[in-house]
Amino acid sequence: MCKTLGAACLGLSMVWSAPAAFALADIIETPARPTDLAPENLLTDATRVGDRIVAVGERGHIIYSDDEGKTWVQGEVPVSVTLTGIDFGSDSHGWAVGHSGVVLHTSDAGATWDLQIDGIRAMELAIESREEQIAAMEERIEEAPEEEKEDLEWALDDLYFALENIQADMDIGPVNPLLDVWFENENRGFVVGAYGMFLRTMDGGETWKDWAPRIDNRQNFHLNGITRITGGALVVVGEAGQIHVSVDGGETFERREAPYEGSLFGVIGTGQVNEMLAFGLRGNMLFSSDLGRSWRMVPNSAGATLNDGVVSEDGRITLVGNSGAVLMSTNGAETFREHFRSDREGVMSAVPISGTDLLIVGEGGVKITDARGRNLQ
Repeated sequence: MCKTLGAACLGLSMVWSAPAAFALADIIETPARPTDLAPENLLTDATRVGDRIVAVGERGHIIYSDDEGKTWVQGEVPVSVTLTGIDFGSDSHGWAVGHSGVVLHTSDAGATWDLQIDGIRAMELAIESREEQIAAMEERIEEAPEEEKEDLEWALDDLYFALENIQADMDIGPVNPLLDVWFENENRGFVVGAYGMFLRTMDGGETWKDWAPRIDNRQNFHLNGITRITGGALVVVGEAGQIHVSVDGGETFERREAPYEGSLFGVIGTGQVNEMLAFGLRGNMLFSSDLGRSWRMVPNSAGATLNDGVVSEDGRITLVGNSGAVLMSTNGAETFREHFRSDREGVMSAVPISGTDLLIVGEGGVKITDARGRNLQ
């Protein structure tokens, strides 16, 4: 499964030809087709907003349910690209992100959507940002003592290299996906994605700013997940064991050292202040109770890549992943009980519903299950 699109999936985007770029333009401009099968097709993320559950997936599908997943309505979406993440800043205002760098906005809780930006605009923002960095670095080099100039010149070369890469991507088209989104309210939010894409808005998506220079990610590794944990810290995770933590609302981020150097596809808070659980490739799970300053690896013999996690009102933590994996902890992430769904289809996201039941989405569309991931319908 490629909700967060690991390197193997993203590598395809680097060899697409010019005709493929034109095809991308077509699906950005083509509205998602209405279909009764949307709840049965690939869905990549789901969230609750008030009494409504909203899910996103392939072909631009966005569906919503007001009866805990029993029936679904398809939203009106202006693009046909695969969507990868969704979040709401209020009961009515939400954002979805996906392939080709699209950012969609709704003001009616998911019934209708508008395109705010696409990958071309995201690259334009990154180019503007790198040019500003280059100008500032050149000025800094001129004023620096001679013994500091060599290190600064190496940093300047890195900036020029990054700029050239983005400019080359512009010739291919909007091929790089956004992978996750988080909004604090109707105005302020962030989106993250492939090759280090990181954007912030302060006006509900009317304008965006390249935020990638705010984190220590010089190799432009993919940024796969973003969330806020209990206590207020904002956390971004990604490839190569990347974990970035902000305690000032996203103005600045500190890179945390992690005991695992593989891809992390998600991070959640446990419900306790400053606690977080990051997870990803091959079932690796990392727990921290001090904002990532120290970590412990959580035992997990299932070995399935983990895509998403959720905490229920009773404190139960559930992680879901490939091969139908559903992992549950009732002791604050000390240990997890491992279950695999009989269909072995990948699970991409979960939403708690009545009692201890779950609504899960993934390769098989929407399923209503018990706490162990066993179908109830």
